[in-house]
Amino acid sequence: MSSTTSGYVNRELSWLEFNQRVLDEARDDELPLLERLKFLAITASNLDEFFMVRVGGLQQLTRQDPSKRDAAGMTAAEQLAAISRRTHLMTSDQYACFLEDLEPALAGESLRRVRPAQLSERQRKFVEQVFDDQIFTVLTPMAVTGAEDFPLVVNQSLNACVRLEPAAGFSEPRFAIIPFGRTVSRFLTLPTEGGYEYILLEDLVCSHAERFFPGEPAAECVAFRITRNADMSLREDQASDLLTGMEELLDARKESDCVRLEVGAEASATLLAFLKGALGVADEDVYAPPGPLDLAAFMRLTDVEGFDRLKYKPWPPQPSPDLDPRESIFDVLVRKSVLLCHPFDSFEPVQRLVEEAADDPDVLAIKQTLYRTSRNSPVVAALGRAAENGKHVTAIVELKARFDEARNIEWARNLEQAGVQVIYGVRGLKTHAKLCIVIRREPHGIQRYLHFGTGNYNEQTARLYSDISYLTSDANLGADATSFFNAVTGYSQPQHFRKISAAPIGLRDTLLELIQSEIERKRHGQEARILAKLNALADPPIIDALYEASQAGVEVRLNVRGICCLRPHVPELSENITVVSIIDRFLEHSRIMHFHHGGRGLYFISSADWMPRNLDRRVELLVPIDDAAGRRRLGEILHACLGDRVKGRRLRPDGGYDPPPLKSGGRIASSQEQLYLRACELVHEAEQSQRTVFIPHRATGSGP
Repeated sequence: MSSTTSGYVNRELSWLEFNQRVLDEARDDELPLLERLKFLAITASNLDEFFMVRVGGLQQLTRQDPSKRDAAGMTAAEQLAAISRRTHLMTSDQYACFLEDLEPALAGESLRRVRPAQLSERQRKFVEQVFDDQIFTVLTPMAVTGAEDFPLVVNQSLNACVRLEPAAGFSEPRFAIIPFGRTVSRFLTLPTEGGYEYILLEDLVCSHAERFFPGEPAAECVAFRITRNADMSLREDQASDLLTGMEELLDARKESDCVRLEVGAEASATLLAFLKGALGVADEDVYAPPGPLDLAAFMRLTDVEGFDRLKYKPWPPQPSPDLDPRESIFDVLVRKSVLLCHPFDSFEPVQRLVEEAADDPDVLAIKQTLYRTSRNSPVVAALGRAAENGKHVTAIVELKARFDEARNIEWARNLEQAGVQVIYGVRGLKTHAKLCIVIRREPHGIQRYLHFGTGNYNEQTARLYSDISYLTSDANLGADATSFFNAVTGYSQPQHFRKISAAPIGLRDTLLELIQSEIERKRHGQEARILAKLNALADPPIIDALYEASQAGVEVRLNVRGICCLRPHVPELSENITVVSIIDRFLEHSRIMHFHHGGRGLYFISSADWMPRNLDRRVELLVPIDDAAGRRRLGEILHACLGDRVKGRRLRPDGGYDPPPLKSGGRIASSQEQLYLRACELVHEAEQSQRTVFIPHRATGSGP
């Protein structure tokens, strides 16, 4: 994947290899058809964000500091050239998967895309009526001559470019743009005798293009889509009002540079040259696939009713056997801590903690961080209700959570109106830590109840992402959490923590100390081991420390879902390091670490990946798990993920990945299936231990 001899893999190319692994799932004919389509749509959505953020940022860097090199030794221009080669190849693979495999197979299952020429007479009449009523009256063509009068095209929206024949007496073609907007559905459901048939909006518009230009022959009509640079940040030192500054930043994104032009492969050289010139796009930034643009939009088809046979068999989240729904969650947590592994374990206890706290008359205060939430978040609603009930509620709402800025601004305002004290994050940093503190008055005094998580307070993604939640009333963790929260909201340095570590003020140092401890133990002849489950590994100091550990003989086993800039299995550098990546039905999102520590076995969960942005530019937490049940569960998760022979791909020294080992000896469960079955097993064991015991009545008095 990378020709450099550096000890690091380029970050961007590593991410593209991750997206390739997602695409490999779409091409796996052992998976249900609609799940494969879902994976394909995810790869397209991932690429959209990659171009907006990473490619946009690199293009800026070529202008600002063209000689700067990354850890892998590549300049921004070199990275862009490598990215272009890789993404053009990936785009070809995506469309081969869609056009040659998925679409024909879906048509065979009666889920079919219909082109205008394939419409039945009944469908043609229906389409004509829809065009007249819903499309022709809504869409508005705009005549354009070039960049100076080109309309402000919305980022990642579909549009049609129409080339009209030259006017009488002129030789130059004329052009018009038809923006599709957001109000007209792209997928028009057609009447059919059975199954599900649809036609795409762009096909309908282009087949009726001349209706928009009476008396003017349309030489061609082609769909196009642009991606704008979204790698724009707010200068917080110059913003007197963060909320207003973020709104201005969102407006600025609407007019930022075009970093990618997608246009139908049927576009003529004349039309393509016009779009490139008007949008200021270079040849390498043009993508002309042979099929419909915006494959991410085809996620919609995975929700069409009547095709459950083409999806995964459901795995409903299991109720935690440690939490009786008939008992107050506070009564449970005062006795024991509870570790949950989502989505195998239900997210309901986390939601219940906040909802119960909102209505409990003994709860005095709630303090919570909010990074990404659902559109109708019950957690946010509970915080507002708690404030209305007279409790002191503080919420750190991170306005800088990329692509969720607008939603978080709305939440912040709603919470303020409810009486919540809202903190807009920390100046210069993103608050990414996942923490909730409930302060309750009890007979013995004040008691703190806590939730630490690796994922967001979002009940919807909690059914799609694998994450860890830790619910506890541990006094030391409570003291640390309070100190941490007050430092974030009060702009002060936190006091010395008893258990936790926080970024950016010490988390990396803690990790390096833990790694160094394993190195020293190995050098003294002791057993040494490091196990970690992460989303990404790109921090050079930590990678260098892991290389040192490998050279000392420490066993290092890593499960890294996405970016991994470390090169494993390199002689005399990383021979003792193994990296596995898992792509499966749920998005791997949890961060878990284990250090052998002379046999004591230290376990941690964290909100932070091992990346410079997490360790230097974000507010993050590393939380030790000390109770026996929690440690045992984390050990089971690490064992399953690191040993996955079904979905686990092994990282090579060159940055590419080998497929999972060949299955033999019968069916083998993937790590996610193992963890789901284990969650079901724990529920079953709890039910068996609580089986009804028959107790006979005994005579207590004498007879007559």
